[in-house]
Amino acid sequence: MSYITLDNFKVYQLAKEYSKEARKVYETLGWQIKKIIGDQFVRSVDSVGANIAEGYGRYHYLDKIKFYYISRGSLLESKHWLDLLFERKIINQEIYNQIIKLYNNIKPALNALISSNYKSKNF
Repeated sequence: MSYITLDNFKVYQLAKEYSKEARKVYETLGWQIKKIIGDQFVRSVDSVGANIAEGYGRYHYLDKIKFYYISRGSLLESKHWLDLLFERKIINQEIYNQIIKLYNNIKPALNALISSNYKSKNF
């Protein structure tokens, strides 16, 4: 049986890419927008990967799942902030589409991770 390291964990790789792209957006914002929306956007995006990592490091499946649920909540929060950035014309359609594509890849991967951990209790 091979062991998958955190860095080789697909959902974690996606979360890191999501953080990278969110940071690019954040760096283009003026200081006032950074304080109003940007800080919360970046924190929620970074929380996705951080909670995947913390859950991955836990032993008991319920403990793991708790952090994966927190990660999913942060993912949904990040979409809220991303939508506001777009609706308020702070970012353009191209940037929005690029980041939402990552969001749309992370969401089912995170749901599958939660589901597979529930199933692991039967082993």
